[in-house]
Amino acid sequence: MTNHAAPSCNRIVLYSKKPEDTVRFYADLFGYRAITKDGDRIIELQPPNGGLILLLHPASKGQKAGQSLIKLVFDVKDVGLFQQKLIAQGHAIGPVHEADGYQFANFRDPSGNPVSISSRAFASG
Repeated sequence: MTNHAAPSCNRIVLYSKKPEDTVRFYADLFGYRAITKDGDRIIELQPPNGGLILLLHPASKGQKAGQSLIKLVFDVKDVGLFQQKLIAQGHAIGPVHEADGYQFANFRDPSGNPVSISSRAFASG
């Protein structure tokens, strides 16, 4: 990868079957502010003084609450380029998905934990 800063992990996806309760929990206890966009299933929770951003995503029927329902999200400007770098290094990674003004691709770490690369942090609007 040329002329790109190393990706940083500034967001975690939390899967939730009770998003309203989860928003209230983090807002009331830790001062997080909920941000939503029309047509986006993700509720972004921003901390009051910087720090880790929480992305609440609806949990699927097969996901069990309380059992590692998180995904590490690494910010990259060019998801496709980074995806190609991972493929060249022999990593299995899913396709690049288009979301609300940004892209992302999913894969797993060696222990099977879900990881994502995403340009959401660089999306305008």
